Amino acid sequence: MTLSLNNLTFVIVTFKSDHIIHECIESLPKDSNIIIIENSNNLELKKKLEAKYSKINVIVQENSGMGAANNKGIQLCKTDYVFVINPDVKFYKNTMHELIVLSSKYNDYSILAPISDDIKYPNYKIKNKSIKDNDPDFLNVDSVDGYAMLINKNKFNDNIYFDENFFLYLENDDLCHRKKKENKKIYVAKNAKIHHLGGKSPSAVYKKEIEFSRNWHWMWSKFYFNKKHYGYPNAFFISLPTLITSVFKLFYYFITCNTFKKKIYLMRFLGLLNSILGKKSWYRPKI
Repeated sequence: MTLSLNNLTFVIVTFKSDHIIHECIESLPKDSNIIIIENSNNLELKKKLEAKYSKINVIVQENSGMGAANNKGIQLCKTDYVFVINPDVKFYKNTMHELIVLSSKYNDYSILAPISDDIKYPNYKIKNKSIKDNDPDFLNVDSVDGYAMLINKNKFNDNIYFDENFFLYLENDDLCHRKKKENKKIYVAKNAKIHHLGGKSPSAVYKKEIEFSRNWHWMWSKFYFNKKHYGYPNAFFISLPTLITSVFKLFYYFITCNTFKKKIYLMRFLGLLNSILGKKSWYRPKI
């Protein structure tokens, strides 16, 4: 089966995203199949969204992290294609049309992504820079950012998608890394653009807590990713400079009484330390 709107489901994982989710949904094609996994037990959001939009199913649950929540959404999909997107993404009017056209020509991909309209921050990585970009329609890449990933389930014979040990960050890199090891294709569509708004925080307190959580999980996930794919010794030596820097900066901001920066580097240190010690990604934002 080829890609079409009838054979596609959007999966959006949210966490108290009331302030941005409507803009995302309204940028998608009309009457799209949408599954939302709300990771904060926000029953009010479920009522509002299901009352306002057709063909939308909102699952409310405890915060299980990005990997596990995306997997739950994918498991609920009855379509061959799943578009995993973040709530801070906006589609252009022709985004899906361009993706469908490209998919009709080249349907050998495991993952397909639209291209970010921000050229300063590309949403993909290419390790071998010497490979020439000759195709007018797509880029053959090594990985794509997790905020917009179109998954071709036909290329996932094992039905294994995201590693649920990743609570936040790098679950997309891990998935792409595994698919490339299987010699599966990952494409970025040059003519299908999206706009990534970036997380908009509704309050200063919320913003601070999210920033603490991001730093903790970034360090945890980075070490776990390197350990999983390159072995514990390599992961440790890669992370050692960061570990030492975090300790020094933690001490520096302690003596200079910079409470916010001190907490940031404490979170970085603790996230990395927990990952080095083999502990699960347990930290949750206090909001």
